[in-house]
Amino acid sequence: MDRTDAQWAVVEPLLPEEERTPPRKRGRPRKDPRQVRNAVLWILRTGARWKDLLEQYPPYQTRRRFQRWVRKGVMETILQALARDLKERGGLDVQERFIDGAFVAAKKRAMG
Repeated sequence: MDRTDAQWAVVEPLLPEEERTPPRKRGRPRKDPRQVRNAVLWILRTGARWKDLLEQYPPYQTRRRFQRWVRKGVMETILQALARDLKERGGLDVQERFIDGAFVAAKKRAMG
């Protein structure tokens, strides 16, 4: 499921300027940042490999943009903005928290 226009309105201003400018005149045309963002969210939601992206999304090589966004802190800013938006609309209770221990590695002698 792709995100809504309202969600995109929250996210788009947070993207780097080069992502919001018209496409380049030379080289490969840049893929639509909204589609890239939808592809990233699909990967994060499903846990699929990048090369298993559905055909409705840009090619898996667009993961490089995601990696750039992570390095520049763009993804963290986007996630914070979406959480803030959700909280303002009453859909997020920050008093309730869950910890998923599925990825916690236990040491062999941790139990004594």
